[in-house]
Amino acid sequence: MKLLSSPASPFGRKVTMVIAMKNLQQQVEVMPVDATRGDATLNAANPLGRIPALIIASGEALHDSHVICEYLDTIGSGPVLVPRAGPERWRTLTMASLGDGLIEQALLQVYEGRYRPENMRVQSWVDRLQGKIDRALAMLEVAPPAWGAHPDYGHLTIAAALGYMDFRHAGRWRAAHPRMVEWLARFASAVPAYAASAPPTA
Repeated sequence: MKLLSSPASPFGRKVTMVIAMKNLQQQVEVMPVDATRGDATLNAANPLGRIPALIIASGEALHDSHVICEYLDTIGSGPVLVPRAGPERWRTLTMASLGDGLIEQALLQVYEGRYRPENMRVQSWVDRLQGKIDRALAMLEVAPPAWGAHPDYGHLTIAAALGYMDFRHAGRWRAAHPRMVEWLARFASAVPAYAASAPPTA
């Protein structure tokens, strides 16, 4: 299998962590692509030009990190990361949705600064995005999500979101959320792939 992704992508980071936790490192070749400049291989796998995309043995391409992570969870060994049924499945997927939403709001803030000329930036829009981030972090701070024998897909997604805000937003979230800072440290200790999949610092 071939994973089309970028070391800087928090969505790709989720998939990389799942690959490690499911013991699939020998079965997946990671192929870095630059989605911001356009990539023919990526566009062929996903016409939306978004990462990550996974080309499986049949040649079929799967895209969207959620779809890829669920697929890998069904074929790899190691712990089940997405419960197959029942209340735990919906809790896991809802937590993952919250994490994905955090990433999306933080990413839109980055795009606002990267692609829109300074004189055309809309501060009220940036503030609205930040409000969504603040509400999500406040909820997590009240009750950091616990796990039993191992973190699951929901926890991986929250960790990827916090890591992205460390990477692109200078870790400003940390000052007001000490319990989630501690939570992320515990997660990193439980999942060595978190540190191994950290985005480049330069």
